[in-house]
Amino acid sequence: MAARSTYLELSEDGGSSHKFYEVVHDGLQVTISYGRIGEPGQTKISAFATEEKAAAAAAKKVGEKVRKGYAPAVRGVRQRRAVTRRSVESVRSTATQAPVLWRFASGAAAFGIFVDSERCWVGNQRGDVYTVTHEGTVTGRFRLPDGVKCIVGDDFWIYAGADDGKVYDLSGKVPRVAYEIAEDVDIYWLDIHDGVLGVSDRAGRITTIDHEDEFQWARKGRGDSAWMVRCDDDAVYHGHSTGVARYDAADGTPIWESGVAGAVLFGWQEADSVYAGTARGAVHRLSKKDGTTEAVYRCDATVFSCATAPGGRYVFAGDNHSSVYCFDQSGERLWKLATGCGSAFSMQYLDDRLYIVTTDGTLACIDATEEAIRAAQAGTVPEPVDVKAAASLAVVEPAAVLETVVLDTVPGEGVVVECFREGERLRVRVISEGYDQGWNVQFPKGVREAGARYLVEGVRHSARGGFYRAYGDIRRLL
Repeated sequence: MAARSTYLELSEDGGSSHKFYEVVHDGLQVTISYGRIGEPGQTKISAFATEEKAAAAAAKKVGEKVRKGYAPAVRGVRQRRAVTRRSVESVRSTATQAPVLWRFASGAAAFGIFVDSERCWVGNQRGDVYTVTHEGTVTGRFRLPDGVKCIVGDDFWIYAGADDGKVYDLSGKVPRVAYEIAEDVDIYWLDIHDGVLGVSDRAGRITTIDHEDEFQWARKGRGDSAWMVRCDDDAVYHGHSTGVARYDAADGTPIWESGVAGAVLFGWQEADSVYAGTARGAVHRLSKKDGTTEAVYRCDATVFSCATAPGGRYVFAGDNHSSVYCFDQSGERLWKLATGCGSAFSMQYLDDRLYIVTTDGTLACIDATEEAIRAAQAGTVPEPVDVKAAASLAVVEPAAVLETVVLDTVPGEGVVVECFREGERLRVRVISEGYDQGWNVQFPKGVREAGARYLVEGVRHSARGGFYRAYGDIRRLL
């Protein structure tokens, strides 16, 4: 019998779906391919005892998808999702050189940065994510399928948002898809707080997605080109071409909207204030309570990025002329220095160091102590160390296949979770003793299978309560 293929697509105008599903029946074998339209997707192959059983299984799979709204289509007619990237416009700075301690060339323009007490993360437009120690040693490398938009930390978890519309959890040994963003959303920026994802996009919308990767709410701002989103316990702060708005985190109710001079290109937040860097060369500090302007930090060119020292004691900014600035809390400029390695697309301050990722793909560590800055202003800077990744460094890519283990043979501790079907959705709950078995678990959707049990390194309850969040390595139990 010749192989029989059924190709289906689900693409809702203005909706959240843009997927394909193909079933190929060939003798005793059924091959299923699925994923985002325009991408290779994933493939599963199953073998059956007879051709009749294989045909029945194939028909069942097709029927399930048709009932969910999939329809026959011709492969290649629809195209993959739209992707917008900031134009890499960078002018060499004429300012005095900053005291760069070390720098790492990631290989492509980089937007993604996150720095914690243990390491620095950098993600570039080629899809590479590297981890680097504070001393400048490359310790890890991930390869994602598309360019990295941003890297954010949420408690224990580290997430990378990519141009393929997926958000990858990097806190385990292997990247796993934590969220998939609607195909009609041309992503500009992401933030995650307590498992809830906020997405700002080209159309000026803000969309939130919950811990189960399910839509919460969306709002359209007054402007477009929304590069800024910041989330906290109570609200989502959204910056676009005409200003900044605050929305209630739970249901998206508008709280306030504040105009600023120039399109907002980047955002930062502290406990009581939100910071918006603009195309007109300024960073605006706005009150989270009512949106009033508390201070303005004036730069000499378009602001690509900004960050603060804890509590807003210092405010840092990077412009599109390869300069970085430091201001005191009131708005007085303390210094302006050249990066020497491109314009800072993103930045973060930690323990007297300013970390930047730039238009030429460099992750750089700048000594921001008063002594080092004074020496730099006098013309004395250290010779930066050029960090290299070892040729033997393993490249880790996303995978949907799990290691299988027998529980009694696994050394150490872990938590057992189980996947179950709830209507048309697959959920996960903890079955180990000592946990609330009525709570669902935030768990990668790509490895869920009804009835399967998994061993995870651990789970933590969310700050708001009501669900757990799995972390670390995931193994399937036999």
